Amino acid sequence: QVQLVESGGGLVHAGGSLRLSCAADQFTLASYPIGWFRQAPGKEREAVACISNSERSPTYLDSVKGRFTISRTLAKNTVHLLMNSLKPEDTAVYYCKTVHIDPDVSGGCYPRTDYWGQGTQVTVSA
Repeated sequence: QVQLVESGGGLVHAGGSLRLSCAADQFTLASYPIGWFRQAPGKEREAVACISNSERSPTYLDSVKGRFTISRTLAKNTVHLLMNSLKPEDTAVYYCKTVHIDPDVSGGCYPRTDYWGQGTQVTVSA
């Protein structure tokens, strides 16, 4: 089971920024497409941003385009999600996962497995 660890969540005011990190100890993240997902209370989990392991451009959920940026730091074997101009509706638990890239689904990817870690909580106050 591929295990990824999310970090960087917290409490911010609307308009603020956070940078989430996704790390793995047992394998090289650069070899896999990676996606960030989120789940808010009472809502379904959704793909927020996806980054391939090729030259394909990252993809984003429509509601975060222009505000969120997914990227890799190869030297640190991490994938980041920079979130700017945060809104209260961005409040959720955020997860990173290995994914299959699919431009026909919302956000542009879906998870490879149904295993979900603990995630990291992001809370945006009005």
